[in-house]
Amino acid sequence: MATGELKDKVILVTGANRGFGKAMTLDLAKAGATVIMLGRDLGSLETAYDEVVDAGFAEPILYPLDLEGATPEHYEQLQRDILDNFGQLDGLIHNAGIIGTMMPIEQYDLKLWYSTMQINVNAPFMLTQFLIPVLSKSKDARILFLSSSVGRTAKAYWGAYGVSKFAIEGLSKTLAEELEKTNIRVNSLDPKRMRTEMRRTAYPAENSDNNPLPESVSPAIVYLMSEAAKALNGEQLTLEN
Repeated sequence: MATGELKDKVILVTGANRGFGKAMTLDLAKAGATVIMLGRDLGSLETAYDEVVDAGFAEPILYPLDLEGATPEHYEQLQRDILDNFGQLDGLIHNAGIIGTMMPIEQYDLKLWYSTMQINVNAPFMLTQFLIPVLSKSKDARILFLSSSVGRTAKAYWGAYGVSKFAIEGLSKTLAEELEKTNIRVNSLDPKRMRTEMRRTAYPAENSDNNPLPESVSPAIVYLMSEAAKALNGEQLTLEN
């Protein structure tokens, strides 16, 4: 990762306040990008913001938004805010998501199903739809959907989370086809196992010390946002760790 590799780039990261989202925010800012840090918890967003600034990296922008309750009006306001302040968007990384619960579809709680689908599928769809016009103003834009192996190969008891990731893969592929002749490249990425809270929730019996830290994986995100990855479009990428 070269210093200044993403200078003058504006990249929005959802779920930027913790875990993999915070790690990629730090690396993107280190590479010179202005990161719009979107998350629902202002306190943890501010803590992550302080880490970026204290490290001497490019100063990010805080954008508190609860994806579960966000309406089209919220996304329209975000669109206006980015256009007014930056004039364009160079990257959109859909990192935010919840795991729901592990249980058979037959027994799945309806309220939790709706909540998981809202955060993991509907919010990325609406956010993308409103930001495509802003991404179109960039000469070289990226949309990256964070996925999972259970969104590519079905696995029993992964419920709403697994189904939501299958939906994200479909959304990513469809967008890549529709935007093929534009300046916007669309891919999905399975980052594999990492030492995150979501991983600990999904695999409580696992020794998490054996999993790589998010910071050791996040430099790959800088590459995927860089000029070097311009040829990638419609790919289902996987990080081996």
